[in-house]
Amino acid sequence: MKIQVLAPEGVFDTGLSAILDVLGTANDMAPATSLGRAPFEISVVGLREKALTAQGFTVPLSGAFDPQAGGWLIIPGIGYRTPETLVPVLDRPDIRDAVPAIREGREAGMNIAAACIGTFILAETGALDGEKATTTWWLAPLFRQRYPKVRLEDGNMLVKSGSFITAGAALGHMDMALWFVRQVSPELASLVANYLIVDARPAQSAYVITDHLAHADPMVERFERWARGNLSEGFSLNDAADAVGASKRTLARRLQQVLGKTPLSYFQDLRVERAVHLLKTSDKSPDEIADLVGYADGVTLRALIRQKLGRGVREVKAMN
Repeated sequence: MKIQVLAPEGVFDTGLSAILDVLGTANDMAPATSLGRAPFEISVVGLREKALTAQGFTVPLSGAFDPQAGGWLIIPGIGYRTPETLVPVLDRPDIRDAVPAIREGREAGMNIAAACIGTFILAETGALDGEKATTTWWLAPLFRQRYPKVRLEDGNMLVKSGSFITAGAALGHMDMALWFVRQVSPELASLVANYLIVDARPAQSAYVITDHLAHADPMVERFERWARGNLSEGFSLNDAADAVGASKRTLARRLQQVLGKTPLSYFQDLRVERAVHLLKTSDKSPDEIADLVGYADGVTLRALIRQKLGRGVREVKAMN
């Protein structure tokens, strides 16, 4: 499998390293498996003659990105963690030059993967319009605002949509790289994951700090404060709208724009978040915790935790 890994200026060190380490380990270990050969032809390519990582290390480039080379292009994240620092970077000359080059590769039949903030670079091309995708969870409100035509599923760690694969924050790069290995050999992917001690991360939603997301918008923040004070009560959209000083329709529209959720769905997320906190920090049973967060019984709570986090109660208790 031919893979070009794009290294823009300021590429996220861990992201680039994770991709190269996983694929490189797979190549090293493949001859000892039933695959019998190294499956990946990897080149690190740039948009300029040289590139530095976010920590200032020089990236050894194989050459310039070739949109006509076929195979896969992987776009790692770049090391800008807030909307205030990221938005100006997306207008940087090398990123602007990357947009038509990536678009050209897509039109030539290239498959494209992007992880973390690299999904923003891919979305800038318009190629993700109408496709499903994920991204860095704490920048999801900005992503929705900037790319409204993309069907964002930011709770997921990996999202495959057509000829695109996107991954979530930070170590989502590793999950994405293992996905590539799994396509050529599930046996090899399991071996690499065990060798590198990579634990499964079934959902990005398990790591989301909902309070952080709520602060992206004043109305959403007011709704979040009201919701946290009413988790043990039944949900009322009328009461919620009155509490934030907006109509029901305005409140619903704002939450959809910022979080991609309905008020009820976000209210349930906060209930699950509170339940998870109690599971980790108290000796209360699931039935007792269910009552504290407004659910009828522990069975309902267990099912919701499994649905939203991809983990059972025992796994949640074991999480750090």
